[in-house]
Amino acid sequence: MGKEKEKIKSISDLPGVGEKTAEKLMDAGYTDLMSIAAASPKELSEIAEIGEQTAAKIIIAARDALEMGYETALKVFEKREKIGKITTGSKSLNEILGGGIETGAITEFHGAFGSSKSQIAHQLSVNVQLPKDKGGLEGACLFIDTEGTFRPERIKQMAEALNLDPNEVLKNIYVARAYNSDHQCLLVEKAGEIVKEKNIKLIVVDSVTALFRAEFTGRGELANRQQKLNKHLHSLQRLADVYNVAVYITNQVMARPDILFGDPTAPIGGHILGHFSTYRVYVRKSKGDTRIARIIDSPNLPEAECVFRVTSRGIEDVEEN
Repeated sequence: MGKEKEKIKSISDLPGVGEKTAEKLMDAGYTDLMSIAAASPKELSEIAEIGEQTAAKIIIAARDALEMGYETALKVFEKREKIGKITTGSKSLNEILGGGIETGAITEFHGAFGSSKSQIAHQLSVNVQLPKDKGGLEGACLFIDTEGTFRPERIKQMAEALNLDPNEVLKNIYVARAYNSDHQCLLVEKAGEIVKEKNIKLIVVDSVTALFRAEFTGRGELANRQQKLNKHLHSLQRLADVYNVAVYITNQVMARPDILFGDPTAPIGGHILGHFSTYRVYVRKSKGDTRIARIIDSPNLPEAECVFRVTSRGIEDVEEN
């Protein structure tokens, strides 16, 4: 068995994977053993057009080759030390996020129109390119725009404010406009190759729910929508896990007329999105250019709130008098 493990170095070495199957998997973005090991038999069987039992055997072989089983908490801690953080541009916002937007995780910001979710997406696309000692990851960004909100002019403004070459910054942001939910899912499923090739350290989806919400209307469509959204979020989480990239998604809110006290809004996507987002942040407008962010869900951070500003320069801290 030890010898077999040593032999398995790539997808084509896996038992049951012939040339055609390997080609189909590669085309779908399954380019290494980890991406196979993190897949489910159902999705693999659909992509490679093989039986679910065969797909399960391929996944088990990939997991065995990578020795994916139990490990000590110390090893998990050592892995956690490889996690990077991207600065938001605001120290107070970084603080409630435990240091910034984390790699290997999905961070969701939700709020009403004009609450600056997209502004933060733009800022992170610039900040990920900063040197590590300045709060960046010296990497590029993959930006999936579902609502036509991406603005290169805004990127230039933010880059100039950080004394970066705007054209170089724009060259390191790979933008795709998604026109429907199928296209959005496909863009994420095919992202593995570009993530490796272009040193991608951040994936942005702005917004993750807009197209699903527009296409699946009425209660009768809800189950289908949630199932599709679930699969989409699985793909995003796999990219975060396999390539140790940060995933930042924005989400809309809907009105809750039954709420009499407190904020009468709730994020779209229900429990599925709630369970998938490692960090959930609710952001809302305050006076003038200030915004209030509240972390409402996290595996390791307390509920906390902060105030930050959105200026022509980008995301900044509120100046203390």
